[in-house]
Amino acid sequence: MYNSKYVISGLVIFLAVFSYPFWGNLASKDYTGPKLSLPTDQKQCIEPVEFMRSQHMTLLNQWRDSALREGKRVYVASNGATWDASLQKTCMSCHTNKAEFCDTCHLENAVEPYCWTCHVPPKGNE
Repeated sequence: MYNSKYVISGLVIFLAVFSYPFWGNLASKDYTGPKLSLPTDQKQCIEPVEFMRSQHMTLLNQWRDSALREGKRVYVASNGATWDASLQKTCMSCHTNKAEFCDTCHLENAVEPYCWTCHVPPKGNE
Protein backbone atom coordinates (compact mmCIF):
# COMPACT_ATOMS: atom_id res chain seq x y z
CA MET A 1 0.00 0.00 0.00
CA TYR A 2 1.30 3.38 -0.94
CA ASN A 3 -0.60 5.41 1.67
CA SER A 4 -0.88 2.85 4.48
CA LYS A 5 -0.18 5.32 7.28
CA TYR A 6 -3.08 7.52 6.08
CA VAL A 7 -5.42 4.59 5.60
CA ILE A 8 -4.67 3.09 9.02
CA SER A 9 -4.92 6.42 10.84
CA GLY A 10 -8.17 7.18 8.99
CA LEU A 11 -9.62 3.82 10.03
CA VAL A 12 -8.63 4.41 13.66
CA ILE A 13 -10.27 7.84 13.64
CA PHE A 14 -13.38 6.46 11.94
CA LEU A 15 -13.72 3.63 14.48
CA ALA A 16 -13.23 6.03 17.40
CA VAL A 17 -15.92 8.40 16.10
CA PHE A 18 -18.29 5.59 15.08
CA SER A 19 -18.03 3.74 18.40
CA TYR A 20 -18.19 6.83 20.65
CA PRO A 21 -21.90 6.39 21.53
CA PHE A 22 -21.21 2.88 22.80
CA TRP A 23 -18.16 3.49 24.97
CA GLY A 24 -19.33 7.00 25.86
CA ASN A 25 -22.46 5.54 27.48
CA LEU A 26 -20.39 3.04 29.43
CA ALA A 27 -18.44 5.88 31.00
CA SER A 28 -21.51 7.84 32.14
CA LYS A 29 -22.96 6.41 35.35
CA ASP A 30 -25.13 9.39 36.29
CA TYR A 31 -28.12 8.69 34.02
CA THR A 32 -31.26 8.25 36.12
CA GLY A 33 -33.91 8.30 33.44
CA PRO A 34 -36.74 10.74 32.87
CA LYS A 35 -38.73 12.24 35.74
CA LEU A 36 -42.21 10.77 35.74
CA SER A 37 -45.48 12.10 37.04
CA LEU A 38 -46.48 9.32 39.43
CA PRO A 39 -49.96 8.90 40.91
CA THR A 40 -50.24 10.08 44.50
CA ASP A 41 -53.37 8.20 45.55
CA GLN A 42 -51.97 4.67 45.04
CA LYS A 43 -49.47 3.18 47.47
CA GLN A 44 -48.39 0.25 45.30
CA CYS A 45 -48.31 -0.74 41.64
CA ILE A 46 -49.33 -4.23 40.54
CA GLU A 47 -45.68 -5.38 40.67
CA PRO A 48 -42.50 -3.87 42.17
CA VAL A 49 -41.22 -0.69 40.53
CA GLU A 50 -38.06 -2.23 39.03
CA PHE A 51 -40.10 -5.04 37.47
CA MET A 52 -42.55 -2.56 35.98
CA ARG A 53 -39.77 -0.38 34.56
CA SER A 54 -38.09 -3.23 32.76
CA GLN A 55 -40.89 -5.71 32.04
CA HIS A 56 -44.13 -3.73 31.66
CA MET A 57 -44.39 -4.35 27.92
CA THR A 58 -43.87 -8.09 28.39
CA LEU A 59 -46.57 -8.06 31.06
CA LEU A 60 -48.98 -6.17 28.79
CA ASN A 61 -48.30 -8.64 25.96
CA GLN A 62 -48.99 -11.56 28.32
CA TRP A 63 -52.23 -9.91 29.44
CA ARG A 64 -53.29 -9.37 25.84
CA ASP A 65 -52.56 -12.97 24.86
CA SER A 66 -54.20 -14.52 27.93
CA ALA A 67 -57.29 -12.30 27.66
CA LEU A 68 -57.87 -12.67 23.94
CA ARG A 69 -56.71 -16.24 23.35
CA GLU A 70 -57.56 -17.95 26.63
CA GLY A 71 -60.28 -15.71 28.07
CA LYS A 72 -58.34 -15.13 31.32
CA ARG A 73 -58.93 -11.54 32.39
CA VAL A 74 -57.57 -11.68 35.95
CA TYR A 75 -53.89 -11.25 36.81
CA VAL A 76 -52.44 -12.59 40.04
CA ALA A 77 -49.47 -10.47 41.09
CA SER A 78 -46.34 -11.78 42.78
CA ASN A 79 -47.71 -10.66 46.16
CA GLY A 80 -50.96 -12.59 45.62
CA ALA A 81 -53.18 -9.60 44.84
CA THR A 82 -55.56 -9.93 41.91
CA TRP A 83 -56.00 -7.31 39.22
CA ASP A 84 -57.95 -6.94 35.99
CA ALA A 85 -55.62 -7.86 33.14
CA SER A 86 -56.44 -4.62 31.37
CA LEU A 87 -54.39 -1.62 30.29
CA GLN A 88 -57.44 0.65 30.44
CA LYS A 89 -58.96 -0.57 33.72
CA THR A 90 -55.84 -1.28 35.74
CA CYS A 91 -52.88 0.75 34.52
CA MET A 92 -54.64 3.83 33.22
CA SER A 93 -56.88 4.12 36.28
CA CYS A 94 -53.82 5.35 38.23
CA HIS A 95 -51.59 6.63 35.44
CA THR A 96 -54.25 8.85 33.92
CA ASN A 97 -51.96 11.34 32.20
CA LYS A 98 -50.52 9.48 29.22
CA ALA A 99 -48.44 12.47 28.10
CA GLU A 100 -46.69 12.86 31.46
CA PHE A 101 -46.30 9.17 32.26
CA CYS A 102 -46.16 6.88 29.22
CA ASP A 103 -44.92 9.32 26.60
CA THR A 104 -42.11 10.68 28.79
CA CYS A 105 -40.17 7.41 28.81
CA HIS A 106 -41.20 6.25 25.36
CA LEU A 107 -40.05 9.47 23.70
CA GLU A 108 -36.77 9.50 25.61
CA ASN A 109 -36.03 5.92 24.60
CA ALA A 110 -37.33 6.30 21.02
CA VAL A 111 -39.94 3.58 21.48
CA GLU A 112 -43.27 3.62 19.67
CA PRO A 113 -45.66 1.33 21.55
CA TYR A 114 -48.56 -0.09 19.62
CA CYS A 115 -50.97 -0.05 22.57
CA TRP A 116 -52.84 2.95 21.23
CA THR A 117 -53.62 1.38 17.88
CA CYS A 118 -56.41 -0.54 19.67
CA HIS A 119 -56.88 1.25 23.00
CA VAL A 120 -58.26 4.74 23.38
CA PRO A 121 -55.75 7.10 25.04
CA PRO A 122 -57.04 8.47 28.35
CA LYS A 123 -58.34 12.03 28.32
CA GLY A 124 -58.05 12.45 32.12
CA ASN A 125 -55.44 15.15 32.63
CA GLU A 126 -54.42 15.93 29.05
